[in-house]
Amino acid sequence: MNNPFKSVPIRSYEITPKDVYFSRRDFIKAAGVVAGSVALAACTPNAAELTDAPEGVPGVLKTDELGDPANSLKDITNYNNYYEFSANKEAVAPLSKGFTTTPWTVEVSGMVAKPRTFGIEDLLSLFPQEERIYRLRCVEAWSMVIPWNGFTLASLLKLVEPTSDAKYVRFETVYRPEEMKGQGSPFYPWPYQEGLRLDEAMHDLTILSTGIYGETILPQNGAPIRLVVPWKYGFKSIKSIVKIELTDKMPDTLWAAVAPSEYGFYANVNPQVNHPRWSQASERRIGELSRRETLMFNGYGEQVASLYDGMDLSLHY
Repeated sequence: MNNPFKSVPIRSYEITPKDVYFSRRDFIKAAGVVAGSVALAACTPNAAELTDAPEGVPGVLKTDELGDPANSLKDITNYNNYYEFSANKEAVAPLSKGFTTTPWTVEVSGMVAKPRTFGIEDLLSLFPQEERIYRLRCVEAWSMVIPWNGFTLASLLKLVEPTSDAKYVRFETVYRPEEMKGQGSPFYPWPYQEGLRLDEAMHDLTILSTGIYGETILPQNGAPIRLVVPWKYGFKSIKSIVKIELTDKMPDTLWAAVAPSEYGFYANVNPQVNHPRWSQASERRIGELSRRETLMFNGYGEQVASLYDGMDLSLHY
């Protein structure tokens, strides 16, 4: 499969003024970065004007490949699904202030030839940082468009050399209840766990993100490193990762354990399969009043549909 994105040797905002970096999409194209789109596990029912950006940066925001504008930084960072801090989306940002993100290590182990523990600084220096604009849809029928900075998960996994027995990748969030007060809740099997099939993990669209809008990612968005899988519902994109394990068994995942009839392992965006409590046929883009039709695989079908050839996606939800 051809890579729909091109790597950039260094972050483009490090070689050009920020006002140019944020306001000129032509420059990004010239740098070899192809736009995608995303919706993060963060939303707000009363979105801010799509004109705010990091301090000192003009408010001319990017658009995804469908021409939809990226959500504002205010939207992205002030209304977040992050149960480790709170089930109240508006409470996550204030509760996560001061969350310790350095030092930080990510252990990569299991069925690999070269298990290794990486410091976050190692990852930033080892792998070229790309900018990608992904749309990602939340299972609660909203969506966002978010400019991420990061690198492909495949580049990390290739470095540790998965064995031929490896079939799945398991991810684990940090367990730190003294800082993440939501982890005191007895209703969830902490720490948060997620998983992908190995071919999904190795796909060109799957990234590990360390930034938003060219700036370092904030705690409420999953700092210092999180997964982004744009053709799946947002809960698959696990935050604040400390462990990545290659295994031959399908991993247990938090939401599938809590509500297996509502949240399956695959979590592919499929408008034909409704959540038991609401329709998935349409969605509301944050910042818009009207609803729009939900796209199969969140619009990334051309790139990922072949991963599921022969599967009944109404059963493997």
